[in-house]
Amino acid sequence: MRAQAVSETYTIPVRRLGAEGAEQAGTIEVAAADLGGKVRPRLLHEACLMYEANRRVGTHKTRTRAELAYANRKPWRQKGTGRARAGTRRSPLWRGGGTIFGPRPRDYSWSMPKKARRRATQSALLSKLRDGEAIVLEQLPVKDGKTREVAAALRQLGLQGKRVTLLVAEYDPVLVRASRNLPDLQLVPAAELNAYVLLRNKWLLATREGLERALELWRGEPARTAGAAAKAAGPEPAHEEAGA
Repeated sequence: MRAQAVSETYTIPVRRLGAEGAEQAGTIEVAAADLGGKVRPRLLHEACLMYEANRRVGTHKTRTRAELAYANRKPWRQKGTGRARAGTRRSPLWRGGGTIFGPRPRDYSWSMPKKARRRATQSALLSKLRDGEAIVLEQLPVKDGKTREVAAALRQLGLQGKRVTLLVAEYDPVLVRASRNLPDLQLVPAAELNAYVLLRNKWLLATREGLERALELWRGEPARTAGAAAKAAGPEPAHEEAGA
């Protein structure tokens, strides 16, 4: 599937939770051009492979014949028994012997370029907006830090039992305590948003402040440093000496 350019602007309704349910409390407009202009499926696939590989612990290991604790003696004498000669119980040919070319501890992690990771996050966020899988709340009503408060909000929005990414501006200890016992809910601050989190969960539930913060961080190209800008501008022209 090829990446298709998207030029429209998405108008996302902002909801407010009340006693009678969710009611509209405004809108947020997001231009597709601010998030890369198109969804890049191949880049999203590569990003998911990277994040999955980086989650692997890599502690698998089998013992070789040198690591077994058997006594280092011949099982029987060399000749006269009628059996094949054997020098040790640690032989890989024997039951309980060492393993040949078995798995060893290793690091599976690898990294994509920073700009590619940024584009992948933009594509994942744009895909949620394009497919109508994003819900924005004016504010998530959590006062006492109880799980039932977040569960009630998900029930009002029809997200109970569904995998949800909860996007907030920054970590709130009360909200963390209220949401950590819900197995299908993943709380993510805007600064830690990535393509894997967005694609792993079906729905994106964001507070208005959280979405605005995410758009501020992930909109457009990454900011250039002073050194990179000076390098791109090229060397400064030489100034002529006075009186030359």
